[in-house]
Amino acid sequence: MAEADPFPPQNSPAAQAAAEHGGKTRARRMRTVLMFLGPIAAVAGGLWYWFGNQGTVETDNAYIKQDIVAVAGEVSGLIVKVNVRENQHVKAGDVLFTIDPATFDATIRQADAQIATAQAKVTALNADVAAKAADLAAANDDLALAQANLAREKALMDKGFNTRARMDTAEHAVAVARDRIVSIRADVEKARAELATGSQVPGVNPAIAAAQANRAKASLDIERTVVRAPADGVVTQVSRLQIGQMVFPGVPMVSIVRDGSARVEANFKETDLNHMRPGQPAEIEIDAYPGLKLKGHVESIGAGTGSEFSVLPAQNATGNWVKVIQRVPVRIAIDSKSERPLIAGLSSDVTVHVGK
Repeated sequence: MAEADPFPPQNSPAAQAAAEHGGKTRARRMRTVLMFLGPIAAVAGGLWYWFGNQGTVETDNAYIKQDIVAVAGEVSGLIVKVNVRENQHVKAGDVLFTIDPATFDATIRQADAQIATAQAKVTALNADVAAKAADLAAANDDLALAQANLAREKALMDKGFNTRARMDTAEHAVAVARDRIVSIRADVEKARAELATGSQVPGVNPAIAAAQANRAKASLDIERTVVRAPADGVVTQVSRLQIGQMVFPGVPMVSIVRDGSARVEANFKETDLNHMRPGQPAEIEIDAYPGLKLKGHVESIGAGTGSEFSVLPAQNATGNWVKVIQRVPVRIAIDSKSERPLIAGLSSDVTVHVGK
């Protein structure tokens, strides 16, 4: 009987059986390894997430915001001088532009004339009061004389040496003298009333006070023809500042982006706010400056969603309403100093560490 070949041909039944047996053995070993490694990997991943991940929420719906001051003229007039250019940095109190003061100069001269007229009137009233006082003294003398004549005529009438006509004439003279005294006293009281001062401006005639108020307003208007920067910052939208351009009170002519007011307004999903609190640290990445990371913190959380403050809030009182996740504005204060300029409106990504 021949011995079995230790190296059977590859296509022989024995070789195929050996190959199948080896493949099944390796498959069993692989399944055994995966049965142990799978749970271990899952547990390791969970531990890493629990202990390594600090709990963050992030959004790319965030933008750099800065305080922008709209500067308007307080008086109307034509621009006669422009002192700034686009993107120029200014300090508080720097002159931005000047309005033609000619109209207000004329108003001051008119107010000066009103003051002089009122003062002259007061002088005339004082003189009139003095004159009326003299007339009153003369009228009192005339009344005394008329009363003395009436007494004499009455004495003669009692003795039968007088007529009724002379008595009537004497009585009429007394009445006229009394009426004249009453009229003069009324004129004196009227002049004194025009000279009187009120409790609002004690010691100053009202007409003079009114003219002085007009002059003070005109002087204030002249000061307002020189428009100055209200804060430190960068001037923008200077295109409206043209010599000859008409300025109207309250209409913005130029804007100033205030220094040191940069912040981030991040619009987070309402589902991200459960663990968010003011004071939590945040990281800020700006799309315009790849690689730049800034430190910050949550300064405040908005009091309403973005849709609540829109011009036309959504109305959901319909039968086909679809629930949409709302966005809530969260203000992020920037703590670190940026090496690049923080331009208002730049897009950014914000990550807030909310803890476990």
